Amino acid sequence: MIRLIEKGLMFGNLVHISSPALVERYNRALQHLAGKATQLTDFHVDISGYSPEIGQELDDPLYLNPNGVNRQFILLTTEQKRAPLLNVKFSTSRDILREFIEMNEAQLFALTATDAVAGELVNSVFKLSTPNDLLNLRKIEIEADTVGGTLRKAEQLAGLVERFKTEQDAWFDDVLIAEMIDTAKDTGDVTRNPVRLRHTAFEQPNFWTAHYGGLYLFPDLDHPAAICMGDTPDDLSMKYVFHKSQRNQIAKFLGYNNLVETVIEARGVDSAAILQQKMDFLTVAAAAGSGVDLTGLERRDMRRLARNHADHLPDAYHGLAQLLRWATDGGPWPRITSDHPAYFYTLRAKDTPHRDLVNMLLAELAPLDPRQLFICHKELFYSTYKTWPDNKKTYVADFLAREYQVDKAGARAALFGHEPDMSGQDRVSEAVIARVGPWGALERG
Repeated sequence: MIRLIEKGLMFGNLVHISSPALVERYNRALQHLAGKATQLTDFHVDISGYSPEIGQELDDPLYLNPNGVNRQFILLTTEQKRAPLLNVKFSTSRDILREFIEMNEAQLFALTATDAVAGELVNSVFKLSTPNDLLNLRKIEIEADTVGGTLRKAEQLAGLVERFKTEQDAWFDDVLIAEMIDTAKDTGDVTRNPVRLRHTAFEQPNFWTAHYGGLYLFPDLDHPAAICMGDTPDDLSMKYVFHKSQRNQIAKFLGYNNLVETVIEARGVDSAAILQQKMDFLTVAAAAGSGVDLTGLERRDMRRLARNHADHLPDAYHGLAQLLRWATDGGPWPRITSDHPAYFYTLRAKDTPHRDLVNMLLAELAPLDPRQLFICHKELFYSTYKTWPDNKKTYVADFLAREYQVDKAGARAALFGHEPDMSGQDRVSEAVIARVGPWGALERG
């Protein structure tokens, strides 16, 4: 994994903690949450305050995520909002944490000026006993306070102030006044500067979880279903539960809910370039096992590789090649049904609230596209990367550093954006798309 770390493709954008004061605050928060401490004098943290160095030191990658269900967090600075989330167990966790920080940024900035903010993403389940427990994780609430209890004391002081203002003879209650003065030493003047966090409840209708071999749960759609990457659970109370091998059923589920579109029909993208790059990735996958040098490959090198390893090219390659010929050279329309290995390589999520989750699912169903895997499903990318031969690791790391890392937003927009195509040079005419589907013709066939 050294290649990825050196190129900023792994552990990138983590926040470096080296100040003795911040290290001390972190230890106080860690002791408060988990009863543990670190001996390290500097380390890096993600958006939740998890540190891979401390995880290694404690030999516990889940030291802030006991049972992998209720994620705890330590905020030392609001800059953590830009950091990734490591050891992801639920696809919604990072978005929830980032939204929480952004909605309360001014308050958290003030609180973290003097103390760490520690908290937890709380739901009604503390430990998963059966897959059915996942269906109860529909609402996540954030509980947070400084280690010193600033928010708790501020709420207490607000109550004391209210008593002082409303109770008869409160002016003569020396005990009440003394308690107010003592509490205000920690909180400041809450009447002028109220210390209160807002927007701490979040809905989690559809999500992915790493538990039970990987599950995509879509209970909140018109046609709900669960899609399992591992063994299919027997006791998941959803009408439709599909295994990843049930390609036809998954394709119908995506179609019934209008969640996907093909790269060909997508507006504002260079579909031919995307298809060609996917073919290149499949070529590399076929050639990597032979030990061939994959560094510095150009277009003619890819064609040579494809010819030399034609017997090992996956069927998905040939399906994408037919589609590319149709899109660019007017070749015959390819009949790519959901049974075809190329099918899920041709899709991307439509612009719906579930776009990121659907793209994550598609990346797992088309695992030989390392770029989509890296962008949409980093946990799976890292675990898959470990299994590749060195020449493929080098090629993919170099490609991502060159083509993605330098312009992440641009790359994402080029692949998954939904802006109208303003170039005036459509890849495929609207009339042709209307006539052939693009996959409508295949469904009719």
